[in-house]
Amino acid sequence: MQLANPTFPPNNTKNHTTKMLHILLLLLPLLLSISNASVNDFCVADLNGPDGPSGYPCKPPTKVTTHDFVYAGLAASGNTTNIINAAVTPAFVAQFPGLNGLGLSAARLDIASGGVIPLHTHPGASELLIVTQGRVTAGFITSDNSVYVKTLSKGELFILPQGLLHFQLGYGKRKAVAYAVFSSSSPGLQILDFALFASNFSSSLITQTTFLDPEQVKKLKSVLGGSG
Repeated sequence: MQLANPTFPPNNTKNHTTKMLHILLLLLPLLLSISNASVNDFCVADLNGPDGPSGYPCKPPTKVTTHDFVYAGLAASGNTTNIINAAVTPAFVAQFPGLNGLGLSAARLDIASGGVIPLHTHPGASELLIVTQGRVTAGFITSDNSVYVKTLSKGELFILPQGLLHFQLGYGKRKAVAYAVFSSSSPGLQILDFALFASNFSSSLITQTTFLDPEQVKKLKSVLGGSG
C-alpha cells in the first residue's frame, strides 16, 4: 500500500523552520529590550548623556540616591514681575532627573493680578491643571476651532489635550497659583506670541500669514525683542 504524499514535503518544512528562526533572530534585540525595561524599576536620567526619543540614558544604579526622587523646586513662588505678570516654574526631566522614562512631569504657575500665560502648546503631552489658590480662567482651542473656557476655583481641575493651543489667566484681583501635571517627562513648550514676535521670523511674512497690521507687528517685535 502506497502512502499519500504529506501536505508539507520535508524540504518545505525545513524552509519554513529556517524562516521562523530568521524572524526570531531579527526580533531578539527588541524582545531583550522589552524584557530589560520591564525589570528596571526606574531610569534616573544621566543629564550628561544625549536626550533621545526614549529619554536620557540611565544613571548607574549604584549612584542613585533618595535625592534623585525628590524635587523641591516648586515650593517657592515664581517671579511675576515681567511682561506677562506670571511665572511658570517647570519640573521636567531636565530639572528632575528621576522623572526620566516615567511619562509624567509637572510645573507651577504663579499668576499675579492681570497676569496671563499666553496662548501656547505642549507638543508632547496633555496637561492636567489644578488650581490651589485664587481663581484661574483657562481654555483651549480644538483643531476644528471650537473654544472651551472655564473659570476655575481652588480645588478644581481642567484638562488641556495634547498639542492644542491653550492659555491661563488670573481672574480677579487676587494672585492665583496652579499646578500642571503633564503626561510626559518632556512635554515641550511653544508660546505663540514669542514664536511670532520674539524670533527672527520676517515681519513681512508675519503680516502676510496673520493679517496683522505691519505697524502692530513692528510694535510687538520691539516689545518682545524680535528681529527681522
